Amino acid sequence: MNRKIEAFHQDEESHWVARLECGHDQHVRHDPPMTERAWVLTEAGRRARLGAELGCKRCDERELPAGYVAYRRSAEFTESTVPAGLLSRHGTKHGVWAEIHVLAGTLLYRLRGPFDEEQRLAAGSVGIVLPGVEHEVEPVGAVRFFVEFYRRDDEER
Repeated sequence: MNRKIEAFHQDEESHWVARLECGHDQHVRHDPPMTERAWVLTEAGRRARLGAELGCKRCDERELPAGYVAYRRSAEFTESTVPAGLLSRHGTKHGVWAEIHVLAGTLLYRLRGPFDEEQRLAAGSVGIVLPGVEHEVEPVGAVRFFVEFYRRDDEER
């Protein structure tokens, strides 16, 4: 899935790394002849790429970014107490990831946008909510679940 570049920093070996809007980091090396990214060598070149998109394989694999911590947990919901907002298309705030934890029963979890897929979450399973990706849930009979939210550890609480 494509994600916008928000910032750049250098790793411990002085290689340039792009921080993507999803929270993942991705190296953006200029390494001819394999990779031509001469723009990464100058401040002006990097600045011009802010907002440009890169493919994020870690989002495709539903990998929570390093440095993200749980900061809030929803109430426990059942098929009769699930808020209407969760049953229709919605998304998390910028930079916020979430995990849907099913404690009992079954919950359909539909991802929209670039994924357009449905997952059947049974008791003991977890659905990963990516920032900026609309989704919705649908109980299949009796169900109990909660949602846990994650953000960068260095963000203000």
